[in-house]
Amino acid sequence: MPLKIVRNDIVKVKADIIVNTANPRPVVGGGTDKAVYDAAGREELLRYRKEIGDIEPGHIAVTPALALNARYIIHTVGPIWEGGEHSELEILSDCYRNSLIRADELEAESIAFPLISTGVYGFPKDKALTTAVSVISEFLMTHDMEVYLVVFDRKSFMVSEDLMHDVDEYISDNYVAEKISEEYETSMRRPEGRRRKRSDSAQGLMESSLMDTSSILVNETITSYSLDSFISRKEKTFQQKLLELIDSSGKKDPEVYRKANMDRKLFSKIRSNVNYQPKKNTAIALSISLELSEEQMKDLLMRAGYAISVSSVSDQIIMYFVSRRKYNINDINVVLFEHGQPILGS
Repeated sequence: MPLKIVRNDIVKVKADIIVNTANPRPVVGGGTDKAVYDAAGREELLRYRKEIGDIEPGHIAVTPALALNARYIIHTVGPIWEGGEHSELEILSDCYRNSLIRADELEAESIAFPLISTGVYGFPKDKALTTAVSVISEFLMTHDMEVYLVVFDRKSFMVSEDLMHDVDEYISDNYVAEKISEEYETSMRRPEGRRRKRSDSAQGLMESSLMDTSSILVNETITSYSLDSFISRKEKTFQQKLLELIDSSGKKDPEVYRKANMDRKLFSKIRSNVNYQPKKNTAIALSISLELSEEQMKDLLMRAGYAISVSSVSDQIIMYFVSRRKYNINDINVVLFEHGQPILGS
């Protein structure tokens, strides 16, 4: 999966490159910086760091990973939050962008980031998260790399309050509407113990009428379609419909699988197998990538044997975005992660 959000200690993540939120001076700081030094080997890493010297905010430097389960450490200095009037967003974007560019130069297949500057530097977590996801998403549209955004605990991860309120309200409205519908249907059914007894003749007449109606319907169905002819009707498989939608969209394969937060290998499997059976979140991710309408998405999912459920928090979050025609899969994944739901992609 190109972008994966995980809860973990970043020094325990296996990746080609671990990104460290470094002190601008060649000294051991606190938080992530201290954890990286302790895990890599403090004295030896500090020796490499002193050879580099000072690092300006937004810039990067590379050292060996030493005892970490990685090849390299990229040290980057994030901005101190001063109200947003001192280019903090631009500097933070540079931290992510410069790290990703350097990782590509080092031929890394994977890189793990913390949420830079959200500790003692005081960067608002929702703005830091939006910045990180935006820069990483842009990079992944033209590069194949696994990127991990590592958050230590729930306190270090925060989505915009306005967005969370809108999503939660959408989920609540749809859930309540469904429950009202269920209650209404239930209230229309007379409880067994309170049903009025029908006379035997009335009951027999009704049963006879139902049987006659049922027979007519069944006979008409058999007359119109034999079982063999019904089975022989060929509907497009999930893969066939997907490829048809890709062709009609004018998108190239790399754009499709990258927008679906999917790796090339999985997409190749789907393309080469007419009867490929995807997981539900893979089918949804591809629907998001192709920017399908609600009805188109439901049709594509149905061909894979799935449906959108009003009782599923994950499904309702996805439909919140689709109903507003917002198709950035990484924005959707941020909200899914915040709600404790599996994120989309391969």
